[in-house]
Amino acid sequence: MNHGTAYRGTTDHGTALRPTAPGVARRVTARLRRTAAGTVARLAGGRSVRSGSHDTTAVPLARDTASAPTARGTTAARAARGAAAALALALLVTACSGGDGGDDRPDGHGTEYEAGTLRVLASSELADMGPILDEAARATGVTVRPTYAGTLDAVERIASGEADKDYDAVWLSSNDYLRLRPDTARRITDETPIMTSPVALGVRPATVARLGWNPAKVTWSQLHRAVADGKLTYGMTDPKRSNSGFSALVSVASGLSGAQSALTGQDVARATPRLKEFFTGQKLTSGSSGWLATAYTRRTDVDALVNYESVLLSAPEKLTVIRPSDGVVTADYPFTLLTSARPEAKEAADRLTTYLRTPDAQRRITGTTLRRPVVAGVRPASALARDQRHELPFPGSRAVADGLLDAYDNTLRRPSRTVYVLDTSGSMGGERLDRLTSALAELTGDFRDREEVTLMPFGSSVKQSEVRTHTVDPASPKEALDAIRADSRRLSASGGTAVYSSLQEAYRFLGRTPSDSFTSVVLMTDGENTDGDPASAFDAFYRSLPAEQRRTPVFPVLFGDSDRGELDHIASLTGGKLFDATRGSLDGAFEEIRGYQ
Repeated sequence: MNHGTAYRGTTDHGTALRPTAPGVARRVTARLRRTAAGTVARLAGGRSVRSGSHDTTAVPLARDTASAPTARGTTAARAARGAAAALALALLVTACSGGDGGDDRPDGHGTEYEAGTLRVLASSELADMGPILDEAARATGVTVRPTYAGTLDAVERIASGEADKDYDAVWLSSNDYLRLRPDTARRITDETPIMTSPVALGVRPATVARLGWNPAKVTWSQLHRAVADGKLTYGMTDPKRSNSGFSALVSVASGLSGAQSALTGQDVARATPRLKEFFTGQKLTSGSSGWLATAYTRRTDVDALVNYESVLLSAPEKLTVIRPSDGVVTADYPFTLLTSARPEAKEAADRLTTYLRTPDAQRRITGTTLRRPVVAGVRPASALARDQRHELPFPGSRAVADGLLDAYDNTLRRPSRTVYVLDTSGSMGGERLDRLTSALAELTGDFRDREEVTLMPFGSSVKQSEVRTHTVDPASPKEALDAIRADSRRLSASGGTAVYSSLQEAYRFLGRTPSDSFTSVVLMTDGENTDGDPASAFDAFYRSLPAEQRRTPVFPVLFGDSDRGELDHIASLTGGKLFDATRGSLDGAFEEIRGYQ
């Protein structure tokens, strides 16, 4: 079945950008622990898995790129962190249509092998292949049953052997990172590229005209110069959770370092000053391309989006798509068998991939998805430029990939600033408060250097005496993280539920000391608004805020008996996104929000 996909990247013997640390190892261990807990819960009939939907059926999501490494470290010990940090390179569970969110993991059923059906662990962006896979089923007799998952979770399942029990194949945007991990590389085989899409920039035509650019000749250095001069701003997905973000990070690091082969630690170190300048222009971050595209339409102060060419061409607003002339990183969407797959599954996969690479199927793929064909002689869709671009190599070692992610998270990007508006009303007493405390403690392992974290508990009103703000000092991160954990343990349940008044207080708090950060509000409540101002008062308050403050989104977490309609309205009004912890874990929902902060 293998049609000759080449391995990009070579072994790197250079030094990593910076040592990695136990922070990532602790977080990944925690995630593995949650994955194991989820498995036990499913076997017992429970649903304590990571946040998000758990349907086994394919939902008609549009294309997106989501991936998921995690890399945050403390200066003291970034050595074990490399062992897990860049679990990232492909895709979280989201879609360009906005149907993004957690993990579509089956609840312990529906994954048994069936003749003629391939159980596939897949990226949600591939839901746009649904009509083509229906045609493939009629032509080949092979049905694809996808389960959508982020790459972080996919890697954990593959590495632990869990995927061997439930799936026959994986289908992500790229296997480059998987090949750097011995514990996953040995579990995959027969990689068959199906289509490609390069990372690109979608720029508003007026901005292109203002800068006097010829889109066919723009380089990464030109983009950097425009950002450094304050003439270009952009949005980009989180490289730790989205393959488009990670690919963009690799692309700009390669372009600005002048690397002619697989990116090394020295290359990244050489490019770091220019990378810092480049990321001053990033005004939007996101765990999903879908949310990013929606947020972009609300932001007249953001000039461009960084994403896959196929996503940019499908955006509601017409964008000029620029593939930098000095090179891009391209996703090749390899359909990949697990080595544990049965012989009959391997034969079915061979029939499927052979069909998907026929000229007719390739024409359907490029016309439907705006990705590029991989079979010679098939012309790309008319919307796709025909000129070739140099393919930038993937980092040659896992240490370099992890180091680059760690540097982005803790040094290169602008810091995060978040107010956690936490319901500690009387109804939160007992188990619910315990879950909140546990989730906050778990979350501290994910906070970045320079991040400002405010805990704002509320009942009938904000409990002002318990409001605490901590900033993670890169020189001594443990102090702030320990303080946040201690503050969370001191939370107590009392009073009513003043959702809207407390949100207003969060905005007032942020407005008192504006900062150049990725700013957001996370709202966690287990019930409906019973005290303080009504929804209409908050709506009027929000609309009266200065434009800059209205750019702060609220990310509500659906928990307990909270009102989905109320929370969805808050998210829609402020440009945020609703996260569901009723069918998953609260810590999983908090963790998923991290891609948006």
